[in-house]
Amino acid sequence: MSTQQSSHPSSTSSRPAQRHLSDVRIVQLFILPTVILLVLMNIFPLIYSLFLSFTNYSVISDQAPQWVGIQNYINILNDERYWNNFAITGRYALVSVLLQMLIGFGLAMLLRTKFKGSGLLTTLILVPMMLSPIVVAVFWKLMFNPSVGILNYLLGFTDINTSPEWLGRPDLALWAIVIVDVWMWSPFVMLLALAGLSAIPEYLYEAAAIDRATPWFQFWRITLPQVMPLLLIALLFRSIEAFKQFDLVQGLTGGGPGDITETVSIRLYKLAFQGVYDTGTSSALAYVILVIIIAVSNLYIRQLNRARGA
Repeated sequence: MSTQQSSHPSSTSSRPAQRHLSDVRIVQLFILPTVILLVLMNIFPLIYSLFLSFTNYSVISDQAPQWVGIQNYINILNDERYWNNFAITGRYALVSVLLQMLIGFGLAMLLRTKFKGSGLLTTLILVPMMLSPIVVAVFWKLMFNPSVGILNYLLGFTDINTSPEWLGRPDLALWAIVIVDVWMWSPFVMLLALAGLSAIPEYLYEAAAIDRATPWFQFWRITLPQVMPLLLIALLFRSIEAFKQFDLVQGLTGGGPGDITETVSIRLYKLAFQGVYDTGTSSALAYVILVIIIAVSNLYIRQLNRARGA
């Protein structure tokens, strides 16, 4: 009997000890390699392009970069063509972002009250911002076409000979890009505004109703201040994106006709990858754009902090 007992393993035999990874070890195995990869992919090109902005260099040239100091920046600031590009970009960003804020917030106010089919309608409105910008550009380029496009027909221009050529007329080309940008990104503003509106406590409106406050008073004293921080966030993101807009402009007009819609991003692309491939000047222009975006972002962030404090 003792032999049988000794031939079977004991039920209380010790199991192999489980090994647990410490938090430090997890960081070393997973997070640290990712951080190193991001540094190599982002920080190094950033530093190298900053170095190239102080040199006379072309990526297709066999010559090594020649140090010229801040001459590239001086040339940019003294060239009226670049100032014209910045002026076009500023007008485009101002008009498109303003319309996006007004339309997006207006849609959020309309969709704030739940009704039958409101969820489906909200989803359909969000579809444009989920599409690729270049796909949107090709789609709208066909719609703007005076021969086969449907936009002119919807506006009442049934004669092809008298239909406006949106992308070919200097007075309409920039407005055409603004229309597409507003159509695509107003849902983004609407989404953030809806999030802010849904977070407003109902007791604020109940107290205002007891005090017989008018709807206009409730909007200015309750709704708008409560949703203002999210509106400023939307304004910040859309201003940055509008200032460096490239996909829609390149897909719709390529900067034409002439240079009417040549935003600073289009100018940068042509300078870096077309013609002389002026890598040094294009790098300097990229950092001028970066400085402007940082300055504008700081202004928005200050206003956002004030709104949160209030």
